[in-house]
Amino acid sequence: MMGYLLDVTSTVICAHAGKSQPTAPNPRVTVGGNPTVLQTTMYAVAGCALTGTPNPPCATAQWMTGSMRVKSGGQPLLMQDSQSTCTPTGTPLTVVVAQPRVKAQ
Repeated sequence: MMGYLLDVTSTVICAHAGKSQPTAPNPRVTVGGNPTVLQTTMYAVAGCALTGTPNPPCATAQWMTGSMRVKSGGQPLLMQDSQSTCTPTGTPLTVVVAQPRVKAQ
């Protein structure tokens, strides 16, 4: 499926409105001068609103899907429709805004 590539300026949040950022951008491929993000890159979550002893807030997230045809260094890039899972909650991240210039499959 075609989707816009994610870069470091993309807005990504957890299911509880916590902001999420890539821990290691991919400088080998840029979109509009901004580094893209590989599927293997962990995301750090800050400001997750989920609180409570039995349910700790989202802390990190790992992506499970990425681009099938477009790769950087042999690794898939993240796209707007990529799927992820937050730790420790198991909820997904949501891409709110992605760059609108480059699509991948």
